[in-house]
Amino acid sequence: MTEPHVVVHGAGLVGGFLGGALAHAGAKVTLLGRPRFLAPLTRGLRLTDLDRLDVQVAPERFTATADPACLAQADLVLVCVKASANPGVIAELARHARPGTQVVSFQNGVHNAQQLAQGAPRCDVVAGMVPFNITQPAPGHWHRATEGALHLSPHPAAAVLQPRWATANLELRLAPDMRAVLWAKVLLNLNNPINALSGVPLVAELADRDFRCVLAACMAEGLAAVRAAGIAPAQLTRVRPGAIPALLRLPTWLYSRLARRTLKIDPLARSSMAEDLERECATEIDEINGAVVKLGSAHGVKTPVNARVIELVRAAERGDRRRYTGRELRAAMPR
Repeated sequence: MTEPHVVVHGAGLVGGFLGGALAHAGAKVTLLGRPRFLAPLTRGLRLTDLDRLDVQVAPERFTATADPACLAQADLVLVCVKASANPGVIAELARHARPGTQVVSFQNGVHNAQQLAQGAPRCDVVAGMVPFNITQPAPGHWHRATEGALHLSPHPAAAVLQPRWATANLELRLAPDMRAVLWAKVLLNLNNPINALSGVPLVAELADRDFRCVLAACMAEGLAAVRAAGIAPAQLTRVRPGAIPALLRLPTWLYSRLARRTLKIDPLARSSMAEDLERECATEIDEINGAVVKLGSAHGVKTPVNARVIELVRAAERGDRRRYTGRELRAAMPR
């Protein structure tokens, strides 16, 4: 049987790790991305994780290119770009992809697969979800810094992805209700801007009760919005979504003891939004807190804390203040 050709569209942090893991397992992989990510790959790539994975993938095991014409040879496309790049992806799929090409959206946000399917109707598009955080300690080195299982709508693409990703400590679960999964991920991602504004690693941020209380307020608003919309968010961690705000508000000594049992985080891990602000790139605040504000508005739920977090991130994107202590950030929230 011929090995399916997988093109990873967006070989940045998430795409580079997912594609590298497939190449490590022997899949036929093309990494489609920006030159700054691809240039170091002439020497191969390195994958590590918090579970002691450490593998080198030789350059002959994959192809790296910035030319979207590679989509013409794809059997399966993993879309790992920001949602703001969807119009360009749609145009490239429409121009190059063959009818029936399988496309999986592994992006932050809840509407990406729908947008891709509407814009590229000849493709077979489904939603996926990436729960973990990826960092790049050095050019050509991708590190998975948090835990969690990938999710995918039931689809033939799973037969290609599941066994190959398992060789790199990646679990892929099939989820019939991806809407519940994607909204649950949005709720967890509400920490991304808080971590970005803190300027410290996730572990240090979450050890500060003031930061946690801001996150708890954001999540409480998000939970109220999804419930008003009739959405029951999936449980992606060892704690039910509805119980997370109360956990976050606990005294630090008790929170720390309980948190160690709920989620494993690399000591140096930071959110992808923190990386965006450091590189002076546009963030995905609209797909995270913005999605909560929009959903709340549609269902009569007020979301003032999320709206304020958006304001602060927008200011940081413009070059204004980017770092807050926990006490300062909590004081900046509406009462």
